[in-house]
Amino acid sequence: MRGLGWALLALGLIGHARAAEPFRAVMNIELQVLDPMLTTATVTRAYGYMIYDMLIAMDSKGEYHPQMLESWKVSDDRLTWTMTLRPGLTWHDGGKVMPEDCIASIRRWAQMDGFGKRMMAATSEMRVVDDRTFQIVLSRPFAFVIEALGKPNAMLPVMMPARVAATPVSKPVAETIGSGPFTFDRNEWRPGDRAIFHRNPAYRPRSEPADGFAGGKVAGFDTVEFVSIPDPAGRVTAIETGAVDYVEILTFDYIEKLRKDPHIRIMVMPPYAQTTGGLSVNNLIPPFSDVRMRRALQIALNQKEILEGMGLPEDMYIPFCQSVFLCGGPYGTDVGNDYLRTPSAEKARALLKEAGYKGERIVLLHSVDSATINPISLVVIDQLRRAGFNLDVVSSDYSSLAQRRLKKDPIEQGGWNLMPVVWSGYDMINPLSHYTTSYSCGGSYPGWNCDPDMPALVAKFEVEPDKDKRMALAKEMQLRVLDQAPLMFLGQFSPPSAHRSDIDGLVNTGLSVFWNARRVAK
Repeated sequence: MRGLGWALLALGLIGHARAAEPFRAVMNIELQVLDPMLTTATVTRAYGYMIYDMLIAMDSKGEYHPQMLESWKVSDDRLTWTMTLRPGLTWHDGGKVMPEDCIASIRRWAQMDGFGKRMMAATSEMRVVDDRTFQIVLSRPFAFVIEALGKPNAMLPVMMPARVAATPVSKPVAETIGSGPFTFDRNEWRPGDRAIFHRNPAYRPRSEPADGFAGGKVAGFDTVEFVSIPDPAGRVTAIETGAVDYVEILTFDYIEKLRKDPHIRIMVMPPYAQTTGGLSVNNLIPPFSDVRMRRALQIALNQKEILEGMGLPEDMYIPFCQSVFLCGGPYGTDVGNDYLRTPSAEKARALLKEAGYKGERIVLLHSVDSATINPISLVVIDQLRRAGFNLDVVSSDYSSLAQRRLKKDPIEQGGWNLMPVVWSGYDMINPLSHYTTSYSCGGSYPGWNCDPDMPALVAKFEVEPDKDKRMALAKEMQLRVLDQAPLMFLGQFSPPSAHRSDIDGLVNTGLSVFWNARRVAK
């Protein structure tokens, strides 16, 4: 009935003048959190890109450019970084963007982000120079200042007014004020229906063409709406009929059908912009506080089965990828992963026996509303049960389960053991932002993995300027991750995003960003 309802709605919408319509996007999950510092959910990241801006941005080749900045300079000893803002930057409420705002924003972001924590640990002070300039003064070498401030992965280092950035990270921000190409009025937000964004008339795009997350962010629509359609068939009906312009993640079964529709385009992402399926593992509590149990998980999971079970066409996934830092990424490598090419339920059962597992209940959180996580979860559940894991599957919407995943309690008190998730490739490409390395022993990423040998390796990496030596350290870190198995990698694939063929200019980043998109006559 939901699919039929959306078909009827679509017929009604078609009668409207297309040029006057907003850009309507169906996100993979519904927007629920309006603070980019409090969740890794990709929909909140997309929201963040709409209303906020960043000092530095990464282009499609992985290179970094000034964004809110006019320029940056570094001293000869590489300890003082001078940042100069572009002239004329304003907040949505009309206030001028000041260096004090940027300093406060960096401080708040760095409390939650692994990359940011490392940068701040090497920082002695941040100080205002004048009304457009501030400095980051390091107390010791840190080779990734620009990469930290320009990272496109969660948590996004977005800039907020200082009064907003003063909000403790234990609380969500109360004001949705940024300086980005779109504005957001919380009073217009209709949870369960749509989130509405308006073009920011005061925004001054950079003159360079849009390239990845860098360049000119030109708003091609006066209004953008994130429309909530939880039913997968309803999403397909909506884009087929033109009721919506973009679907972030299609149900995989419909990809080949929609590829034949001349009014629809399926986007295929380059490797660095692809998505990785993952299994978040609670390392704090039994049974997976025992590394032998995690290794049993590791060998029980068959990437080929998982990817085939998703129903993706062959050109949209990599048949085998156990590169910790992303296949196709700058630190991608196959070192140490040969044994994972032959997964086996029998091998997993033998490891369970060695670990002394006696069938204790294991709580797995299953997100039924995610077009990517749901099919991954179904195959994972089957594989683990075949290998002898006694699963208690808790099925609910992603946002509810993501909140439960923050709990460190035993399962008898509402805790959890396993949760299939997906990670943007941008979350995986650098050891200083990766969940298994940067967050190891840091206590902030759900799963709470801690390899006591990892922090020293990451500390060496963060000060190393030589690319070859960085790569050697990345390989050493990969060997540690594969040995300790703090979480599981379930396969790398292109998220199946689709848009109507009369939409031009969408930037193919692998994340949903809607600047530069515009409607064209067909």
